Amino acid sequence: MKNNTKLIRAGQNKKRNAGIVNTPVYHASTVVFDSMAHMLDAQDRNLKKREKNLFYGRRGTPTHWTLQEAISELECAADTFLTPSGLSACTISILGCVKAGGHILVTDSVYEPTRNFCDSFLSGFGVETTYYDPLIGAGIAALIKPNTAAVFCESPGSHTFEMQDLPAISKAAHAKSTPDQPIMVLTDNTWASPLFCQPLNLGCDVSIQAATKYVVGHSDAMVGTISVNDAALPGVANAMSAIGVTLGPDEAYLATRGLRTLAVRLKQHHFNALIVAEWLEKRPEVKRVLFPALPSDPGYEVWKRDCSGACGLMGVVFHRTSYEAITAMIDGMELFPLGFSWGGFESLIAPSNPSRIVARTARPWTEPAPGLRLHIGLEDPEDLIADLEKGLARFNQAL
Repeated sequence: MKNNTKLIRAGQNKKRNAGIVNTPVYHASTVVFDSMAHMLDAQDRNLKKREKNLFYGRRGTPTHWTLQEAISELECAADTFLTPSGLSACTISILGCVKAGGHILVTDSVYEPTRNFCDSFLSGFGVETTYYDPLIGAGIAALIKPNTAAVFCESPGSHTFEMQDLPAISKAAHAKSTPDQPIMVLTDNTWASPLFCQPLNLGCDVSIQAATKYVVGHSDAMVGTISVNDAALPGVANAMSAIGVTLGPDEAYLATRGLRTLAVRLKQHHFNALIVAEWLEKRPEVKRVLFPALPSDPGYEVWKRDCSGACGLMGVVFHRTSYEAITAMIDGMELFPLGFSWGGFESLIAPSNPSRIVARTARPWTEPAPGLRLHIGLEDPEDLIADLEKGLARFNQAL
């Protein structure tokens, strides 16, 4: 079955949903049982056999199971866990793989809040983090220590958009893995979404989505997903249970509804973004457009090998720039509101200065800053280009 068809059919269960196409929203905490035997059987099936059955609200309802099963099918995963945000999906995934006194390897291009979690929270438990060059590939093997428990990837990188060689990293890390010290490879796959890339098929153990972005698709719900293979399943399941994280049923419903139209939305995001990126490349002010789907991008060949499409998120680097010029451009935009996040139907704009956001240690960012981060939405690309052209005129005037 093709992914476009999976998006429509995955997770549907006519018997469980009494024939209803969209799984209803189950608001539940307490679940009552007919007898002690019934309760113990439900508990055993939920906790030991990991069957999806009603036991307690935090353990999930049909609203959650529909989304979990659909994401698992798209990700080719053994199971998927739902969390209240993309960041919580990142942090719980790490906690499911590492112990106190352990060591993890994290890409230098990682999402800033994930880096903050490693530097502040994890370090307080004696977990050491080493940041690596996102272009390291199989060279990751040289950084693995006897207590290394995980390699955390993000492809493409946050703000700087480097594509990582996930198959090479996974192969090298797993070659160093032992029964006493398994090494899990995790990747934040939010940019490509589970439609355009399946990291578990590339050798990774955990694929993480800020489903807040493209899965939800309408900028109205916060959701994280953690999809795991059999090797990573016990550790992540234990972390989820021990921490007590759960996702509200309304958010699960909105994510499932968004998932059904992911293919048509992402196709348009890709189409629009490529038109805008190609136009930006020709602008005299622009030094680089950071968008792996462009043939001129250094990560293009890796993107073409590992992904079946691209989203609408890109970066722009200028030859000359200043905060005054960036401010003049942003403050006058009509179709690019200034805001955090991305992945919704609307275009967005934000300043980008990777070296100011975090002090990269393995591969410092030396391009002129600030630049821009653009999310190309579902508006007509000609209108978006016209708005950007006016913005660049203000940019030039303020330099």
